Amino acid sequence: MSHGLIGDGRFHRLLLRADEEIAQQARQGGCEVCGGPLHSGNYARKPRGRPPGLGLGAEHDLRLSLCCGRKGCRKRLLPMSMRFLARKVYLGVVVVLVSALQHGVTAERARKLQAAVGVSARTVERWRQWWLSNFRESRFWKVARASFSPSLDEATLPRSLVDGFGGEEGGPMERLLRFLLPITTSSASECLPV
Repeated sequence: MSHGLIGDGRFHRLLLRADEEIAQQARQGGCEVCGGPLHSGNYARKPRGRPPGLGLGAEHDLRLSLCCGRKGCRKRLLPMSMRFLARKVYLGVVVVLVSALQHGVTAERARKLQAAVGVSARTVERWRQWWLSNFRESRFWKVARASFSPSLDEATLPRSLVDGFGGEEGGPMERLLRFLLPITTSSASECLPV
C-alpha cells in the first residue's frame, strides 16, 4: 500500500474543498434547534500525519464549524468532514491507511509508513482496536455493512473496507472517506453504539 496519497497536496486540497461544500450545505439548513442562521465558527486543529512541504496554507488545519447567530441560542454545529475522523488527532486518511496496513502487508512497509507520518506503534494498535470494536459495534456500521456484497471481512477492518472501495489511491479513497462521513462528528447519532 502506497503512502503517496498522504503526501499529495492535490488530494489534501480536494478534501478541503469537499469539507467546504459540506459546511455550506449544513449552513443552508440553518440551526437544528431554533432555525436561526449559522455563521462560521471555525477553529484551529493541529492535525498530525501530513508531511511538511506540500505548500498547503493554514486553512488546511481549520476544523470547519458553524454557530447559530440567533441571540440566546448560539448552538454549535460541527459538520461532517472528509479530513478529520471524529476527535482523532491524525488526519482521517492517515488513520484509515495506516490501520489498514496491519492486514496484508509486510512489517517493514508498515514501519516505513508509520515513520513517514510520525505515528507510534502503540497509537496504531489503539486505532486497530477502535476499528475492531467501537467501529464494528456502531449503529453506522451495523446498517452500512449491508451495502457490501460480498460481505467484508470484519476481522481485517479497515483493510477490507479499503479493498471494498477499490484500493487506497485517488477516487476510491475519496469515496471511502465520503462513506465514513457520518462518523466524523460526535453529533452524528449514527456513530453511537447500539
